[in-house]
Amino acid sequence: MTIAVIGTGFVGVVTAAVYASFGHKVFGLDIDQKKINKLKKSQVPFHEPQLEDLLKETQKKNHLSFTTSYQEAIQSADLIIVAVGTPSTIDGGVDLKYVFACAESLAPYLKSEAVVVVKSTVPPGTLDLVRDKIKSRTKTKFNLASLPEFLREGSAVNDTLHPDRIVIGAENQTTFELLGELHAPLKAPIVRVRPESAQMAKYAANAYLAMRITFINQVADICEKSGADIEEVISAIGYDKRIGAHYWYPGPGYGGSCFPKDVKELAHFFKQMGKTDNLFVKINQLNSHRINLLLTDYGRKVGGFKDKQILVLGLSFKPNTDDLREAPSTKFIPQLIKLRAQIIAFDPVVKQKTAQAVFGQYLESGSLIIEDELDDLTNSADAIFLLTEWSELISLDYSRFRNGTKPQWLFDIRNRLNPVQVRKWGFKYQGIGRQG
Repeated sequence: MTIAVIGTGFVGVVTAAVYASFGHKVFGLDIDQKKINKLKKSQVPFHEPQLEDLLKETQKKNHLSFTTSYQEAIQSADLIIVAVGTPSTIDGGVDLKYVFACAESLAPYLKSEAVVVVKSTVPPGTLDLVRDKIKSRTKTKFNLASLPEFLREGSAVNDTLHPDRIVIGAENQTTFELLGELHAPLKAPIVRVRPESAQMAKYAANAYLAMRITFINQVADICEKSGADIEEVISAIGYDKRIGAHYWYPGPGYGGSCFPKDVKELAHFFKQMGKTDNLFVKINQLNSHRINLLLTDYGRKVGGFKDKQILVLGLSFKPNTDDLREAPSTKFIPQLIKLRAQIIAFDPVVKQKTAQAVFGQYLESGSLIIEDELDDLTNSADAIFLLTEWSELISLDYSRFRNGTKPQWLFDIRNRLNPVQVRKWGFKYQGIGRQG
């Protein structure tokens, strides 16, 4: 079939490339000409493993092409996938202006009975609004569906090729069958629901995972003060089949492009329903305060951060991505600099050019230095913050940073290092809720 994917961000590019790898004719559509020019050369504007190779392969076979022309992409498309951003509003709601702009722009070029699929994260009821926008610009018959994505940055290609499930929210059998056929090569369970349920499923999944992170952080704080060890607690509760041993990440709280945004939007959605006191408000509050509480504790341990040299390892919000959105580094570093610390940082992927947009003022003032190589890092830091669990940072021999002339702290924000080994290297160790 012929498919048009509108929006060439993280979700759009991965989706277009994977569908093209199935042999479909796919157009990636975006109004940003510079971005399209780069994608035509298989240059990915963000770090995502396997994606560049997939772009090269599918474009070489002429299964995938990129364009800024709505007419070129839409006029022959059996399926149009809207994968544009849905940023949050100032009050925490969702801004649907890009979704609506797509709906109005694609409408004049629709072929009869084409299916318009909203893959962007949107609140329940959005398809009715999209239908009205399209109908205001065309009399062509079309169908609508919701197809939420459940991708993880850093493993998006693999997640798309090996999904846990495909959730299809549609209004008629024909649409269910078309989308079922599209995803048949994935051999994944297909969950057929109404569009509103599909849209809510995306929010519910992310909010639940965010809640697990918030929950285990609360338990970790109790462990730290009571003599319990959070890793032992996780081991003990994990045998309960109702709970499981997976997805427990005590640390600095959740971040990235989805969890903070989706939790806030759910909280806003509830407030609009008149329920101002809801679980999602509290999850957001606890997560927002998390890093400040950690820094207060760490500040006491090091005797204050004024004039201290801090080595920050890991800038991206998680491994295998260069995404800095809501990354712990974007909270820790400004706060440490405000407390008059000097920061030296390293990340395997995030270099100074990428970091400029977020940390520009600190780089220009000299209060933050980002080194490109591990060998360039200092051994004179008063404290080391391991913020992102990159494999090369977990397996690192930290003795290279040990300076025997003064006490040094190693704050293992991700609980990925061996406390006994860290202390053998001569550091004072602090994890999250750990006693080892």
